[in-house]
Amino acid sequence: MRIHDNILNLISLEGKTAIVTGTASGIGSAVAIRLAEAGADIALFDIDKHKGPQIEEDIRQLGNKAKFYACDVSVRSDCQNAVDGVSKDFGNLDILVNNAGVITRKDIVQLSEEEWDHVLRVNLKSVYQLSHLVIPRMVQNGGGSIVNIGSGWGIKGGPNAVAYCASKGGVVNLTRAMAIDHGEQGVRVNCVCPGDVHTELLEREAAQMHQDIGEFLAEASDRPIPRVGSPDDVANAVLFLTCQLSSWVTGSIFVVDGGGLA
Repeated sequence: MRIHDNILNLISLEGKTAIVTGTASGIGSAVAIRLAEAGADIALFDIDKHKGPQIEEDIRQLGNKAKFYACDVSVRSDCQNAVDGVSKDFGNLDILVNNAGVITRKDIVQLSEEEWDHVLRVNLKSVYQLSHLVIPRMVQNGGGSIVNIGSGWGIKGGPNAVAYCASKGGVVNLTRAMAIDHGEQGVRVNCVCPGDVHTELLEREAAQMHQDIGEFLAEASDRPIPRVGSPDDVANAVLFLTCQLSSWVTGSIFVVDGGGLA
């Protein structure tokens, strides 16, 4: 049976430009590639000047326009320069995926002020900074879609991760507030909250906990769908929230965790 053209049109992102942060690996690279497969041109933001250009080339091989911008999303001037570059290089700006993130596994007594500040700057302040810069350009272009990557631990608490939980809880409610403020301007804002996804970040998390990665993954698989997530699981949700299939969806907190929170 042939897929009808109207369904393909609803999924298509042809003619759209997407900024994706934290694209050098893991969820970010999977999101960038999935949106490119749907037709979008991709602006890749990351601090990794080695891996970032490799993902850019992968996307170019799909036939899409792509450009890597070295950007520390916790630094205002980096965000300003990168967004200005996207406007110059691509013209329109339609999609923003705030994915960049870090985790420090410590309780509040163990956690230093510097560690607290770093996690909050990367995970939460970056969402403010990039949205602040991008939304006026989206409005000028007739609207757009922002997807913030939160976490299951932004909805419930988790052990030895106070800064991470605080930052992701902030992302969840910031998403709702932004959706209220900018819906009439044609800007939809949603949040994807993944459970444990097998990425380099998850492996570094296991190392912080002094836990064997195999044991860590086995424990993380204890959920109704008994496996750890893949970056593609999250990328598929982001595609839904950026395409026309979700044209009446905003302020949504979209949990992708194999039933873990359930």
